[in-house]
Amino acid sequence: MDPPHQSKGGNRPRDGKRGPSQSTVPHQKDAYARLLSQHHSSKFRSYLDQYVQQQGEERGPCEQRQGLAYSEKQDIPQRKRDQAFIECSDSSDFSPSPMKGKGGEESSLSLYMDKLNSRGAQEKKKSKKKNVPKTNADNKRGGPMYPDFDADMSTSPLNKSKNMQPQGASTPSDKGKKTRGSQGGSKKQVFEAYMTTEDVSHGLKRGELIQGSIRINPKKYHEAFIAAPDGKRDIFLDGTAARNRALNGDVVVVQVLPQEQWKTKRPPSPDVIVEAETEAEEQLAKRVENISLNATGTGISPQQVVYIVEQKHSRAATGFLKFLPDKPFAMFSPVDHRVPRVNVPLPDCPHDFCSRPGDYANILFIVRITSWPDDSNFAEGRLAKTLGQAGEIEPETEGILIEYDVDFSEFSVEVLGCLPQKLPWTIPPEELGNRRDLRKECIFTIDPATARDLDDALSCKPLPDGNFELGVHIADVSYFVEEGNALDFIASRRATSVYMVQKVIPMLPRLLCEELCSLNPLTDRLTFSVIWKITPEGKILSEWFGRSVIRSCVKLSYDHAQSMIESPDKLFQADELPPCAAEHPMDEIHQAVLNLHAIAKRLRAQRFQGGALRLDQLKLSFTLDRETSMPQGCYVYQYRDSNKLVEEFMLLANMATAHQIYRSFPNKALLRRHPPPQTKMVDDLQEFCDQMGLHIDFSTAGTLHKSLNETLGDDEYTSARKEVLTHMCSRPMQMAMYFCTGVLKEELLFRHYALNVPFYTHFTSPIRRYADVIVHRLLAASLGCGTHLELKGEEVQKQASHCNDKKTASKRVQELSSELFFSVFVKESGPLDSEAMVMGILDQAFDVLVLRYGVQKRIYCKVSGLHGLETFHFHKVGKRGELTLVWAAEEPGKPSVRQEISIFSLVDVQLRADGAPMKYSAVIKRPNETA
Repeated sequence: MDPPHQSKGGNRPRDGKRGPSQSTVPHQKDAYARLLSQHHSSKFRSYLDQYVQQQGEERGPCEQRQGLAYSEKQDIPQRKRDQAFIECSDSSDFSPSPMKGKGGEESSLSLYMDKLNSRGAQEKKKSKKKNVPKTNADNKRGGPMYPDFDADMSTSPLNKSKNMQPQGASTPSDKGKKTRGSQGGSKKQVFEAYMTTEDVSHGLKRGELIQGSIRINPKKYHEAFIAAPDGKRDIFLDGTAARNRALNGDVVVVQVLPQEQWKTKRPPSPDVIVEAETEAEEQLAKRVENISLNATGTGISPQQVVYIVEQKHSRAATGFLKFLPDKPFAMFSPVDHRVPRVNVPLPDCPHDFCSRPGDYANILFIVRITSWPDDSNFAEGRLAKTLGQAGEIEPETEGILIEYDVDFSEFSVEVLGCLPQKLPWTIPPEELGNRRDLRKECIFTIDPATARDLDDALSCKPLPDGNFELGVHIADVSYFVEEGNALDFIASRRATSVYMVQKVIPMLPRLLCEELCSLNPLTDRLTFSVIWKITPEGKILSEWFGRSVIRSCVKLSYDHAQSMIESPDKLFQADELPPCAAEHPMDEIHQAVLNLHAIAKRLRAQRFQGGALRLDQLKLSFTLDRETSMPQGCYVYQYRDSNKLVEEFMLLANMATAHQIYRSFPNKALLRRHPPPQTKMVDDLQEFCDQMGLHIDFSTAGTLHKSLNETLGDDEYTSARKEVLTHMCSRPMQMAMYFCTGVLKEELLFRHYALNVPFYTHFTSPIRRYADVIVHRLLAASLGCGTHLELKGEEVQKQASHCNDKKTASKRVQELSSELFFSVFVKESGPLDSEAMVMGILDQAFDVLVLRYGVQKRIYCKVSGLHGLETFHFHKVGKRGELTLVWAAEEPGKPSVRQEISIFSLVDVQLRADGAPMKYSAVIKRPNETA
């Protein structure tokens, strides 16, 4: 869905690059590989112990393993240590360098390597016999997704056999190679080799391969999906091997093998999803046959990734480091289980990590994956940054920003040099002459009370004939952001402002966001305006676009506008509203708000009668301590008439602009489309609703909207039932996306499903969205009031795709920020009791909407701390799943208490902080227990 209107840091860490003069030493690298391939043997350990004893016993255990190569760096600051390590090694391989320590003394590791080589023929036969890798099947210490490091000894960053190329198979491996080894040792290949670029190209043209973005289920990370080309269903990828080292969001190519090559089904996972579930992927996984391929005996699924077209995932992850005795690297465990575990060289770690690993048990780190060999469950990477204590807001926030590749660095001097240098800035007289002067009109802004980047304003002037002159006035950002300069470049890369609970990462420098472009009251500002002559019933009689200059008479908050709407006859006093321009009295502004509200209601009614759909979902907001920015309270944000008023006219302006730029530039207009939902998921949801007795019509967006607003009863829990059903209906929906009109040949594909309009774009928020800046340039060129547009169609499409990626990342960062603050709130203020409504049933758990806070949480029936629950039973009727919970009697002699759990059931829950940082759980309370 697509809301049209919504309410700092240091330098980013950079991975080092090997200089052109540096090179590896093949002989040493091969010898060292042989060394590491044997280092789990008792013979190797005895050699190493003997050598360390010869070197002296005054060094600590960490220095004994690494010798001078590490000890020389332990007092160097982290950034310099990173650089030093990069300079003395091949950053793409982490092989030891021939570089010597102080005084010409070589490192102990390098010396021992030479000693090992001197044994040559004596050890070669022994290593062939002993170098048999352990299997991962029974080793569960590493968690559910990836086995523990001890099961995979020879995949250290110092023994990397192959890089995963930045563009997937740009350097494809040998397709026929099935095992890997060194000097007689062998290692089973975990992942299939990537196809060649040529084979992928031919396969896509013949329709044998499918390209798409991969989505990994965050709750069941062995399940992944890409959308089928027809948009009617998802293609299921079963297991990490089928993903073939692709990470969430990557653009991949998938091969779907013919059914005659499929093998028999494996038994389903114990936690089977049977219907309405909080993750669409989990529901789909139940319906997909989990099958194996019999072609090579590798156990891969009939669908698998064969090529990575583009690595959209940042390859950065937040997590924890684990010290591994007798290993030259540490194991990094990401917080996001969709990311593999990573082997990190010990020289990257803090200087006392080896001697005091317990001090770092709760310290968050950022690691960047540099490669992922096809013979290892583990990726290889470099430590980018130490964030700080897990569970604290700022380290956690910084980790989120880095993981999602949000640039939160300060703007450079070059970028700031593109802004006006003489302040305070005033509009040049020659510019005033080129614009429509609206400074005497009654124009005002309506925004959240805390907003500082005001990019839209409204006006509504009654005309003598009973109609209205209604205007939407948008900050003219394109006047300041000139195409092609440094400011334009950084804005295009950031693509969007990122709104978090406690701060905003702006797309543009604050001088622009909050001053030069912001439509602050009582100040002359440059704008782009759309002005209509419109009837009281909402019928548009005429339309005008153009550059303008305005002077906002007042900055209203949504609360101010709402109080005006709710009290149409009230005479507001000066102290009840913000400072206002003398030439526009308060009652004039009040009447303009009422007129806008009346027209907006008509326009809104017309939209929904015409077949539009809105799926509102609850949004959690916080009150923060002014000094500490810690959450003091939280509440569900109320979407009221004042919000709807602004939304309606932003939608109208966006639709009008879309028509204008498409008429003028049919091959390079930047529009926004919303594809229809996936038909297979809609059919299943329709069947489920029918069995539930819910009369929901999914045939069109309009019929769905009507059903959601008319069939859920009329009591105190109607809104909760609507929220639950809205969530179910959101899962088949596809994402709205920017696109260039030149890349799609059929206008039918331009449609916006939810709005039910043929053309739509984003025009109304250029301060925080770069797509709107491009649209402003297109609009200015179409009207002849801007410079000649240099953009080509393929450049528009490339930027549109980038804006899609950044918008998706921004939305996820916003969600994670909210989850972070709510976790802190539960820890500081919990446990929290609330009523909840069941929204999904599994065989051993169920999902609820916690009504007081608007959060969704899974409740497990098998969990410690759930006192009194004797047993539970799952049963299914059609697509309806139900759980029966049996509670022990509170007093001897009394019967057990049975509790039936189904969709829309009301239960009492308690939210409790977990032992792990930033984690909280929901536990069901006894049916007769009061809060």
